[in-house]
Amino acid sequence: MTTSALPVTRASELPVCAPEHAWLIHDLWADQAVGIVGGEPKCGKSFLALDMVVAVAAGVPCLRRFPASRIGPVLLYAAEDALHVVRTRLEGICRAAAVTLADLPIHVITAPSLRLDRAEDCQQLQTTVATLRPILLVLDPFVRLHRIDENASCEVAPLLAYLRELQRRFALAVVLVHHPRKGAGTMRGGQALRGSSELHAWGDSNLYLRRVDERLFLSIEHRAAPSRAGSRSRCAAAATRSPWRSSTPRPSSTRRRPRHRTSSRMCSPTPIGRSPSPSSATPAACARPMCVRPWPPSPRTAASTRPPPATSSPRRSRFPSPVSRRPLRPRGKRKRETASS
Repeated sequence: MTTSALPVTRASELPVCAPEHAWLIHDLWADQAVGIVGGEPKCGKSFLALDMVVAVAAGVPCLRRFPASRIGPVLLYAAEDALHVVRTRLEGICRAAAVTLADLPIHVITAPSLRLDRAEDCQQLQTTVATLRPILLVLDPFVRLHRIDENASCEVAPLLAYLRELQRRFALAVVLVHHPRKGAGTMRGGQALRGSSELHAWGDSNLYLRRVDERLFLSIEHRAAPSRAGSRSRCAAAATRSPWRSSTPRPSSTRRRPRHRTSSRMCSPTPIGRSPSPSSATPAACARPMCVRPWPPSPRTAASTRPPPATSSPRRSRFPSPVSRRPLRPRGKRKRETASS
């Protein structure tokens, strides 16, 4: 039995992608790219994915800023939202883009569940993609598409390999919405994704959303193109004007700051949830949050903060001065001398 060789092509004969066809959404998502839209809960990941859906299906700029380079059908599976909620959100985005939802080739998978760790569901998804031939596939979110251990790379890699196979076989882009891990507020976007590091390494184009008070910051990361880190604030301003952002201002954060030990150098008090003005900025040596004491104060705290009485005399030391200090004799010898006397 002879084994057939793998197909091979000379490097100089590989296909060349023209610059105008290198993007699905210019500067935001590469053409035929797989990747992740990640971010903390309730920061607009699903809305960003839906805005990409409308942009590709209608040929309008995504977030009113990033123009769509290709126009074609889109396949969407929203596992966490009811079907009427998906339609309401899509209609709102379409109104902001001045297009009609009924005229767009947006197809929504209405199956109650879709699991990429089952061969039957994978075959059904492949048949659907072969029938509709979309240029963009959106799966939201990744945690609802399997029952595997996300921290085990040996279990995550086959699912991502299946999506990569879909991308190569049908020449489409794949967007996977995913959540971050706990306590990842200070980590880099890709490293903050929950689960195995295979997820970050798998993406050709990745988008990371982060909320700071009332502002949304978008970080863009590409494998084969320069990332646009400077567009975060401008993109956040565009997202604020989008139809899925509420016009009612939300109250400022009232989260309690972590306690710190007080030192001899005290900082100027800063109200919780409000940053200090530049004029009242404190030196870097003491620029840290104030220690927030509970109210009413505990007896120990009240005693330590109580001012001394006006008539109190200065405290005397427990020990005499070094000049008048006498050598201490053992207590047993003193008792015996007293008894003998």
